[in-house]
Amino acid sequence: MINGIIAILLVGLFGFFLGKFIKHKSLYPFMHFKYDFRKRRDTFKQCLELLDYTNAKTIIETGTSREGLRGAKSNGAATIVFGKWAKMNGAKLYSVDISEESVNNSQAEVDRQHLHDVVSVFQSDSVAFLVDFDQQVDFLYLDSYDYSDDVEVQKKSQEHHLAEFKAIEDQLHENSLVLIDDCDLPNGGKGKLAIAYMLQNGWRIVTEAYQVLLVRDDFVIDKA
Repeated sequence: MINGIIAILLVGLFGFFLGKFIKHKSLYPFMHFKYDFRKRRDTFKQCLELLDYTNAKTIIETGTSREGLRGAKSNGAATIVFGKWAKMNGAKLYSVDISEESVNNSQAEVDRQHLHDVVSVFQSDSVAFLVDFDQQVDFLYLDSYDYSDDVEVQKKSQEHHLAEFKAIEDQLHENSLVLIDDCDLPNGGKGKLAIAYMLQNGWRIVTEAYQVLLVRDDFVIDKA
């Protein structure tokens, strides 16, 4: 009887940990296995491969990683992920956020990860920052203006992301990549308006999931 109970408990524990392992989606070996990127893992991985392919040098992120690597599962920790790629590939990442607290927390993690030489974190309205940015942008990651269940907040977030894209549109080139976060949410998510605009202006969707990845219509990957 006791042995049977123990066996049931062991099977239950095995099933629990197996389920946790299956759900765990790391970017290993690029990032330590312990970091779980869940719904963003596959698009992040695809972007890292395309950044290699296009030899990207200038990356912009709107909405900085306020929780550092602790937020890998919740918000993606993109500042650190793409900052690490930038350090390994002679690139530069510019991250902008309007919140002083978010900027301070992100900068602290950037310093802990020794990425301060390739990652610059700015406190600013992201649209104003993008309007003043005068370099060509190889990779644009849009993840600002927190979304919520409030329809008015959703609308403002979508309008803000569209304004961000339009502000930097002229600095994007034929091989630029654009990734928009939090798209698989009620009412179309953060990227609803920006994606619709892009599809009408020479862009196409490469991956459509929780995040949406877009490239120019004539962007071609040579698989030879």
